[in-house]
Amino acid sequence: MELARHLIGTCSREGDIVAEGFTTSEAALVAAADLDRRAIALVPHFPLAQHIGTRLRATLPQEHLGRVQMRPCRPDQMARGLADHLGDIALVTAAPPPHETGGHRPPGHKHGCPACRAEVWMLTSQQLGQFLAAAWRVLRPGGVLAVTTTARHQAGRLIDPAPRIIKQAQGLGFGYSQHVIALRVPIDGDVLVVQGGPADLAQLRDTRSRALPPAVSVHADVCLFTKPQQPWKDGAIR
Repeated sequence: MELARHLIGTCSREGDIVAEGFTTSEAALVAAADLDRRAIALVPHFPLAQHIGTRLRATLPQEHLGRVQMRPCRPDQMARGLADHLGDIALVTAAPPPHETGGHRPPGHKHGCPACRAEVWMLTSQQLGQFLAAAWRVLRPGGVLAVTTTARHQAGRLIDPAPRIIKQAQGLGFGYSQHVIALRVPIDGDVLVVQGGPADLAQLRDTRSRALPPAVSVHADVCLFTKPQQPWKDGAIR
């Protein structure tokens, strides 16, 4: 919620329209409504839409509910789903699942919650490149695209989706504005407070061991891109 609030407050103004792709919760919608923005979330998975709708009605006051809406549209079809707002969106946010950015779903992984089931459904349907192209079409000149990812260790190697996303976005004409580090854990003074769950405790080892410690994700990477304001004289986009 805090990350969504910060991005929306920094990259848009009151009354602007904010769109979210790869939606898994009500966080961005609630933050946008609280900040007097209008927000549209792309939620093609009906059970997840029902779940988010219930949460919105329980969280937002009645007068704020009119500021938010969901549309049954996949992220790669965003330009079609937001055809009435092409070139009018101030901010597009997205946190693609790792399967979209070079990762793989662990075999035998169980999915019970609506968001998790939607993530599995998106495995064969979503295409990150088409989502970026759709974001270009719906954003207004000077609009911002914010893509949140997390580097992870998998099968003995580090997978960092950020370079691929940056390359694809720049290929479309986006300007790469900033790379933001968003902490996922609290700070106590100058120390990051990492709390281990039962699965993490099973990985505790002898401090004299030379083996690498278990990897813990403490931050997310937020890549900020800007759609240029105007074209070059030769017709190329600036």
